[in-house]
Amino acid sequence: MKDELHQANLLMLKIQQNTNEEAFNKLYTLLKPSLYSFLFRYTRDEQLSADLVQDAFMKLHRNKDRFHPDKGSVKTYLFRIAYTLMINKIQRRNRWTKILPFLVPQPHADSAIKSTDRVTIREAIMKLPESQRAVIILSYYHDMSHAEISEIINIPIGTVKSRLHHSLKTLRTYLEVEADGQRKTK
Repeated sequence: MKDELHQANLLMLKIQQNTNEEAFNKLYTLLKPSLYSFLFRYTRDEQLSADLVQDAFMKLHRNKDRFHPDKGSVKTYLFRIAYTLMINKIQRRNRWTKILPFLVPQPHADSAIKSTDRVTIREAIMKLPESQRAVIILSYYHDMSHAEISEIINIPIGTVKSRLHHSLKTLRTYLEVEADGQRKTK
């Protein structure tokens, strides 16, 4: 364990110095199993855990200069990154469940969304104005934060929030269903 931490820290120093291109791959190979195991034990979702591992390593690489070995090991730093990403994704999913419960994928096949409902949801999203559609797709389907969406679309965070609010309101209107299965008309 101690040898693994020492090796990981040495690899991270090489990554920071850009002296060894292969160092990041070795670091990934060294730390991925334990990171995935931690995330999977917490989430019980294989795909989410795999995505979080990738996201955490990408963030580690982007922010490699923020790591300081005197403050702790790279393993601890990576786990902190992954934990923060995981909590943010879980919170976003929970918000989506409250706002539009039929959009959030269900873990069990019994409660999965019917294919006809998926088509209806896709059609409703396609009816949104282009600017609102982009925000919904990036937020829900790609689980991006407001800041990330702001950077991608090149608009202020406040505009992202506004477009998200309006697109959700419009989607609710499109997707509201009466008890008999007919869409409400206004």
